[in-house]
Amino acid sequence: MRKRLYAVLSLFAISISIFTITGFTDDKFINVEYTQLTKEAQKQVDCLTQNIYFEAGHEPENGKVAVALVTMNRTKDYRFGNDICSVVKQRTNTTCQFSWMCEGHKVIRNNFVYDQAREVALYVYANYEKIHDITHGAKFYHADYVNPKWKLEKTTVIGRHIFYKERNGI
Repeated sequence: MRKRLYAVLSLFAISISIFTITGFTDDKFINVEYTQLTKEAQKQVDCLTQNIYFEAGHEPENGKVAVALVTMNRTKDYRFGNDICSVVKQRTNTTCQFSWMCEGHKVIRNNFVYDQAREVALYVYANYEKIHDITHGAKFYHADYVNPKWKLEKTTVIGRHIFYKERNGI
């Protein structure tokens, strides 16, 4: 009982922090439950949840939101998939767009962190068009411990990730 209460209170705190991160107020926020979604929408939210979990599961809340926003930003670019699952699963030859897809460790080991990722995924999925993009339009990011030779414009640093967009604004 105590564990469940802690989980509920933690998810409530996540919702409050998401409001703070994105500048949203309750009257603009669309609150949707996973079970209210169509099967296709659930599939897309599941892909977004997994991407958040494996890419930013232990990041602060704004880091989780940022990864979700990059994923969603890519759905608007013809070079990436036109839906969330296509974006998350996209490969170029043998390179995955998101490293966890190629690394093979796709086991959910922490249900609490996964639930946090789902809350963020539902929020971003339902409110993407209204959210202030804290990544400033980024479509790319990497962890701060790697140094790719990208010729991109750095937009922000959130948690352990550095976010980028193309210099011409695409």
